[in-house]
Order: sequence, then C-alpha cells, then structure tokens
Amino acid sequence: MSFKIAFIGAGSIGFTRGLMRDLLAVPEFKDITVAFQDISQANLDMVTSLVQRDIDANGLAITIEKTLDRRSAVAKSRYIFCVARVGGLEAFKTDVEIPLSYGIDQCVGDTICAGGVMYGQRGINFILGVCKDIREVAEQGALLLNYSNPMAMLTWAANVYGGIRCVGLCHGVQGGHWQITSCVEHWAKKQGLIGPDEKVAKKDVDIVAAGINHQTWYTKATWRGIDLIPKMLELFEGHPEYPTTEKVRIDMLRRFGLYSTESNGHLSEYVAWYRKRPQEISRWIDTGCWINGETGGYLRVCTEGRDWFETDFPNWMKDKALTYRAEDRGEEHGSYIVEGLETGRVYRGHFNVVNRATITNLAPDAIIEVPGYVDRTGMNIPTIGELPWGAASVCTSSINVQRLAVKAAYSGDDQLLRQAMLLDPLTGAVCNPPEVWQLCDEMLAAQAQWLPQYAAASARATASIAKAKADGTWIPTREGYQGAARLHTKTIDEMQNDRAAAKANAGESDKAKERKAAAAH
Repeated sequence: MSFKIAFIGAGSIGFTRGLMRDLLAVPEFKDITVAFQDISQANLDMVTSLVQRDIDANGLAITIEKTLDRRSAVAKSRYIFCVARVGGLEAFKTDVEIPLSYGIDQCVGDTICAGGVMYGQRGINFILGVCKDIREVAEQGALLLNYSNPMAMLTWAANVYGGIRCVGLCHGVQGGHWQITSCVEHWAKKQGLIGPDEKVAKKDVDIVAAGINHQTWYTKATWRGIDLIPKMLELFEGHPEYPTTEKVRIDMLRRFGLYSTESNGHLSEYVAWYRKRPQEISRWIDTGCWINGETGGYLRVCTEGRDWFETDFPNWMKDKALTYRAEDRGEEHGSYIVEGLETGRVYRGHFNVVNRATITNLAPDAIIEVPGYVDRTGMNIPTIGELPWGAASVCTSSINVQRLAVKAAYSGDDQLLRQAMLLDPLTGAVCNPPEVWQLCDEMLAAQAQWLPQYAAASARATASIAKAKADGTWIPTREGYQGAARLHTKTIDEMQNDRAAAKANAGESDKAKERKAAAAH
C-alpha cells in the first residue's frame, strides 16, 4: 500500500513517535509516505532525526519529509494527524495563571473552564487553516485525525466550518478501562471468584462509554457475564488506592450513577462543585500524581518534559531504537483507524464525532464520544439512545459552553467569548460577571499574537485594562497566587535524580500513563 500521512505539529514527541511506531507496525504500511510539519525548526529536526533512526533500525525504506510549510505537508495526504499545541507552553501558561489570579484553580485548563475556552480560540483559528489546506491540496476525501485539545471544540469547528471529514481521538476511555479492570480484580479476589495470584485482563472486561470528550461515562461494563454497572460504586470504594486518588470521580459516581472516563483533576474543573473554594480543594484531590488534581499540574509536567527532551536529546539518539512490532503498539486509536480503513481489519474504539441522533438526549450538533467500528467500509457508529438524564445534563452544561466558544472563535465575536466564559460551570462558580469581563480582557490582551480573528477586540481589551487601572475601576486580583495545590516545576538538575521518570514523561503522549499502569497492576 502506498499513501501519504502528514503530522501537523510533529514536534510533539510523545504523540509523533508513538503514533509512527503504531502505524509502521502494520506490515502493509512499509511503503507509505510520511511528512512532518512544525513551526519550530529545532523541534522538527530533533523529532525527525529520532523517528528516522527508528525507521532505519526497523529496516524500512521510508524517508520522512520534514517541512515548516504546513500546506506542502498536507499536499496529497490521505490522512492528516493534528497533534499541535497552538501557542505552545507560553500561551498555555497564561491559560492557567491569569484565571488563577481570579481564583479559578485549574488542574489542566485545556478542555473547558477559562483556560480551555481560550485554548479553543487559538486552536480553532489554526485548525480551520489546516482544513483549508486539506480541501485544496490533500487527496480527495482525506481524513483529519485530531489529537489536539480542546478536542470537542476543534473537532466541532472542523466538521461544521472546515468543510472536511474530522474525527477526534483521545485516550481517556482506555485509562478508565484499566481502572475498572483493576477494581474487578480486587473485588473478584475478595469474592473468591479468582485465585489470589490470578489477574484480570483488560480485554476480558467489556465496556461501552458514551458522552462528550473528557465527560464520557461508562454506560456498560461486564466481566464473565456479570453486569458491573450496579456494582461500580462498591468496586471503586473497595479499591486500595482509588478512594484516595479518585475522590471527585467516586463522588460523581455516587450522585449520578455512572463512572466518568476522565481523571480526577480534569473532571474537578469541568463542574462547579469541587474547586470553587481554595480551602476545599485539598478535600477532593491527591497530589501523588498531577492528574489527580494538582494546580496547574499538566502545565508543570509538560514544561518538565519539554525541558528534559531539549536537554537530553543527544542521549535519546544513543538509546536503542523503538521496535515496530504488533506487540509493541500503543493504545492510541489513530493507527488502528488507518489500518481498518486500508486493510479492512475491524477495529472497535471510542471516537469523537458529530452527534446527529446517536445520543438522543444530547444536542444533535454537539461532538460526542461514543463507540464505533472501523473497516474498509468506513467508520460506523451505532445508536446509543438516551444517556441517564443526570449524566446528560452534566454534558449539556459543557456543550453549551463549547458551542458558544466555537461560534466566538469562528466569528471573532468577543461578546460570545465572554458569554461562553460566564456560562462555564467553574468560572461562574468563582467569578461574578464584571470579573469575567475583566478576565476576558486580560486573556485577549495576553494572547493577542495567537488570536488574529480578535485583533480589534484585543486592542479594545488592552485599552480597557489601561483605563481601568488609571481611573481606579480595576477589580483587584491575586497576582502571583499559586493556587491551592501548586507543586514546584523541577529543574534539569533535579530531574537528573530520576532520569528514567523524566524520560518517560517527555516521551509519552499520556502524561499519567505510568501512574495508571501501576494502579492497574
């Protein structure tokens, strides 16, 4: 088989290297063409050198085409992977720290909440440019496989305004699947259903999840014919670790009857209840791993990962190359989708797609995360029907924010942007309307270089800030506030003390994979 795959934002080492390993483990793909694009020549050079070394070591004759020109990378591509972070860590820092000065304490800030809404404004303008390139120069019918956050917003914009086929992909469902498997194993041993040394394999626990990205719910789970959903609270409360590390998820399970796919820290920032008062945050989170609720945790581990990769890169080139074997493939959906479409092998996964009537009690225009099957006929999505209404209502609150944010980013209408921020559950729980308007002014001014559609609004915001500070109407903020659970970002010297952990963090797309794997086993 011969076709072209393009990676946009290929300097993202975790996704790019792992996805290439997964793709090139498929024997039929030994003759494909691959293009890497990034805006950073340094990052592009490093990642291309590393991945090309992997390819060569596996005896393949593929030569990566690297370029700073996005359009040339997309040209004649059948599949385009978007793994870009628009604005990089510089913009991401403002997503976390400006809202924090208003008391909005985010663990991640890349989906909704104040940081996620602004991340969407940058990413939507970018992804619509990618869509234009796809329409004009890619292979006809090309598929955009989006890994960039905010997943729902970017996938929504690409499908509605971009005029191309786009599927959003995430590894959140897989992470929770491991947790359920671990719970079943502990429970089954207590019940005498398996021996004390036996293991429960993830493949033996069948799950179905449905909802919206990062607020997807496990609606079905079975093991040996046992319906696990009625037992889910018992399973998680009886686990040796999760009552400490997953307090938000267990509380949501207790109140809504379903377990959420998303991590404790992520989930805590999507709803109004767990992070609105600093003194209560420690009650709901655990700082043993950033994903469990650490203030700005994802910003910290991404910063450490970038710093380590840039500093330690020469040693990476000396390490043993990755092997391209079926047993070494990861759990990211992307390579399996391409394999299914090209070879006809059936793949079942969970994908982010336009709802239409798949989940009947969520808005038809929303981007939902649901199970699907891929083969040579395409991507086939079964009808889910109704979610339990409580879970559907939690999703709807986020969908309303997403819809406004997408329309704002497409139109450059800062009034819609402010309304999206005001309707965000955690932002609205912490801030009053004047504070939200001022927060938006600060964000528009700080991120102006990445928001060309808001050029006029950013200029007005900058003027408004200056006027408010001059005439005494500026609402005081907590500038420099570190939040309720902020941890120190390690220096290179400090990371030298555990080089293996630093390397694992830098090289992995799922920054909490090691913790999840340890808990699951």
